[in-house]
This record gives sequence, C-alpha cells and structure tokens, in this order.
Amino acid sequence: MIDIEFPTLPPPRGPLSRAVVDLLRGRTGAAIAVGPDNADPYGEDLQLALHICYELHYRGFESVDPCWEWDPNLLGFRAELECRFLAALRRDVVGGQELKKELDSLLVEPVDSTGVSQHLRDDGEWWHVCEYFVHRSIYHHKEADPYAWVIPRLRGQAKASVVAVEFDEFGGGRGDRIHARLFADLLTGAGLASGYLSYLNVVPAPMLALVNMMSLFGLHRDLRGALVGHFASVEILSPPGSRRMVEALERLDADPACVLFYTEHVEADAVHEQVMRRDVIGNLLTQEPELTASVVFGIQATNLLEDRFAEHVLGSWRSGRSSLRSLDSDSAEVSSD
Repeated sequence: MIDIEFPTLPPPRGPLSRAVVDLLRGRTGAAIAVGPDNADPYGEDLQLALHICYELHYRGFESVDPCWEWDPNLLGFRAELECRFLAALRRDVVGGQELKKELDSLLVEPVDSTGVSQHLRDDGEWWHVCEYFVHRSIYHHKEADPYAWVIPRLRGQAKASVVAVEFDEFGGGRGDRIHARLFADLLTGAGLASGYLSYLNVVPAPMLALVNMMSLFGLHRDLRGALVGHFASVEILSPPGSRRMVEALERLDADPACVLFYTEHVEADAVHEQVMRRDVIGNLLTQEPELTASVVFGIQATNLLEDRFAEHVLGSWRSGRSSLRSLDSDSAEVSSD
C-alpha cells in the first residue's frame, strides 16, 4: 500500500466538528458559532473536533492551508475544547495517589485481568484482531510524535533519556524500523489499508480521546509532567501487553509482519521501562519536585482512558457487534481477509 501523505477531512459527527470542518473547507459564512459547554467531553463530536485541530500540528489535511495551524480564532476554539476535556479528566481520575504506588501498580497484573490483549490471546477471532488494529492505527501512526514536544522542556539526564527512548521509537536511525512504519507493515500484513489515518472515519471516540490526550499533554508546557507520566505508563505496560499480542497472533497464524511489530515492543520497551522510571521521572522530579502531582495525573489519565477504550471494545464484542463506527460512503472499508 502507498502511504497517504495528507489525510482528507473526516465527515463531522456533530456541531463542534462540523464547525471546524466547515471553517477549514473555507465555506462561505463558515464560523465557529458553537461552544462545547454542554458537549460530552468524551463524546464523538468533541473528540473528533479536537482531533482535527490537533492534526494540523502533525501532517495536516489534503487541500487545507497549513496556515490554519496557528489561526488565533481556531486556537481559541481548540482551547475551549481542551478545557472541557481536561476538566473531565481531572474530575474522573482517582487522584491523591503517591507516585511510587502508581508506578508499582502498573507492574502488577491482577490474576483475573480481562483486558483486550487477554481476550485476543485467549478467545479472539481474526476479525477481533483486525478491529483492534484499526483502532490502534490512529495511535500508532503517530506513536512517538507527541513525546518529541517534551524534549525542549526537559533538562539534563531526563532530556537525554527521553531522546534515547525516542531514538529507538524512531527506528534507531533506520526509516524502515520506525515503529509507525512497522505498524503500517502490520496493517498490510493483516490485509488492511496502511495509509496514514485511513480509518479515522470509523474509529470511535474512546481511541480518539487517548490520542488527543497525548497531543494535549505534548502541546502544553505546563502539562509536561503529565506527558512524562503517560509516556512511562505506555513503556511499562507495553512489554506484557505486546507479549500477549504475540501469543494471540501466533495462535491465529498471522502474517510475520504483524508478529514483528509486537516482538519489537516486547524487547525494546522492557529496557525503556527502567529508563523512564529511573532516568526520566527520577531526574525530572529531582529537578522539579513540584511536578510530582502532574506525573501522577498523567499515569491516572492514561489508565482511565485505556479502561474506557477496553470497556467499549470488549462490551461491543461480547454483544456480538463491531466496536467500530458504522461505515458510510465516505468511510474507509475494513477488510479482514
């Protein structure tokens, strides 16, 4: 598959995303005359609107002027969306936990754990795996990109260690080993479209919220501690989850490119876990102990949104239905062949 350099603007999912899409399409009279005050902070409309705003800082969209990235009116509207989303995250996290306890809890897996990777390993069918790949494509197409924004906001060993982890995420200097590239190869191996954001139209809000959280933390200097907490969570949880995915894919006799993506994460992220915990978080909080609460918040927000994603996916599958949004004429087609 040929990678799509610029994705197309997605169909709106409500008044907030419609206002953004109309503005970026330059329709006569288009203006952002709506606000997010009564919108579901985790809902389809707000999350898609926020995702579109953030995407202007990544690759942008086909036929959309790059100058929209810094348009003051659009940035003001994005700030309103962010405030509602961030307020919901702060309201809904556990709060009040010690950092060591939060980090240690990430290493302990309950005996009766029933997450998505456990389901795929034990009972998953191939169509479940393909749907999971489609969901995660929105994340893995920009897997390491939001973390790059935190680099100029760190100092000393914390900065050096984040760069070291990012170097691995970006393929250790080899373009064909960039993790986002390996995931595109995984999609091809699974018989799915590998283009950048090919499945944005069918991926629902729970995954958009996870990716939006990364961008939110990355784009705001005052949330740098939260981004580090999120990054550490990902690196700590990745090896066991990736190991389960390897077992699931081997059981289903998946293409080697699918297995390779997860074996790469089993090996690399086992090292990254120690680097993030000791050299990044440890050094950062030695320099700026006041960021401890922010790091804890990043961990807890990640757990919250991952749990919401798992509940959506597993709830859908256990009801015998797809976890993806309904396809329409503007959506990419999901194939599980």
